[in-house]
Amino acid sequence: MAWNEPGGGNKDRDSWGSGGGDKGPPDLDEAFRKLQRQLAGVFGGGRGGSGGSPVSISPGLFGLILVGIAIVYGLFGIYQIDQQERGVVLRFGAVLAEVVQPGLHWNPPLIDDVTKVNVTQVNSHHHQALMLSQDENIVDVSMTVQYVVSDPVNYLLRVRNPEVSLAHATESALRHEVGSSTMDEVITEGRAALAIQVEERLQIYLDRYQTGIVVTGVQIDQSGPPRQVQDAFDDVQKAKEDEVRLVNEANAYAESVIPEARGEAQRQLEEASAYRDQVIARADGEAQRFTKLLVEYQLAKRVTRDRLYIDAMEKVLANSSKVMIDVEGGNNLLYLPLDRLMQQSARSGSSLNQDSLRDLADAIARENSDRTLSGRQPR
Repeated sequence: MAWNEPGGGNKDRDSWGSGGGDKGPPDLDEAFRKLQRQLAGVFGGGRGGSGGSPVSISPGLFGLILVGIAIVYGLFGIYQIDQQERGVVLRFGAVLAEVVQPGLHWNPPLIDDVTKVNVTQVNSHHHQALMLSQDENIVDVSMTVQYVVSDPVNYLLRVRNPEVSLAHATESALRHEVGSSTMDEVITEGRAALAIQVEERLQIYLDRYQTGIVVTGVQIDQSGPPRQVQDAFDDVQKAKEDEVRLVNEANAYAESVIPEARGEAQRQLEEASAYRDQVIARADGEAQRFTKLLVEYQLAKRVTRDRLYIDAMEKVLANSSKVMIDVEGGNNLLYLPLDRLMQQSARSGSSLNQDSLRDLADAIARENSDRTLSGRQPR
């Protein structure tokens, strides 16, 4: 009889003493016997005797069961963190302060929830949009953002969807930088600077949102006008390229002509300087020659005068192509057209030099002199 069953027990009472309307403490013995019967049914136990009384489980078997349950529970708590991963542990929903480092670890199952995050993998996010530049032109920009997870706790818990936050931040940063630049800067030489500026501004936004993401690089894949105006834009670009080419050709021509002109000017200056020195030297020589002739003239005036006359006539007649011979004792004047004789000699292919002309003139002069002496008319 249990201690809470006065009067020889009550069939209407259950094992917890809740029957018959009389409330009291639960019957722990009856509860323990029910637990034994349930365990015996689970592990293959039967009822012994005709009365059907339960067979009790020995304390050793019960201990083995508890040990087995503990071993299985402990095995389910073992997990491994790879070298490129970090683990975030939530214990009853609250995050632990320390991030799990690579290696073999154990956490109690059903109590701790471990989430692995790859912190070395470089992820990519592609973004493309039509944007308005500072000079009110529409630009089609396509870019790729590469990023890694730097803070696993912030990445998992601070924002609901880090990828969506990254997309929104990329859109905002790109529109801000494109709106502060002209179309030529975005599509030509300013693309590299635009990528750097977008990366810096995007990282500021991600840090402000506490996304736990670090941007490793931003690359502008394509930037240009919309497809609807691509042909007109190509024509404009071709005209600009032609302008640059013509300007470069003009600069190259100027750089080639200016040195030549400077060289020609320098050559003329050198020639003028040489001519000046030549004239001055010749004038000095003539002055010295005149001084010396003056001394000779004072010593022998007639001889010096005749010599000067002969020298002057020789210089004058040396430049003439006509020869006139005066025959002594006659009134005839002989004229030799040496220029025509030389032209005829050139056409015939024969050589007619100065010596041959002189011999010809002497021969004609002797013939005329002989005819004059004999009383015949000279040719």
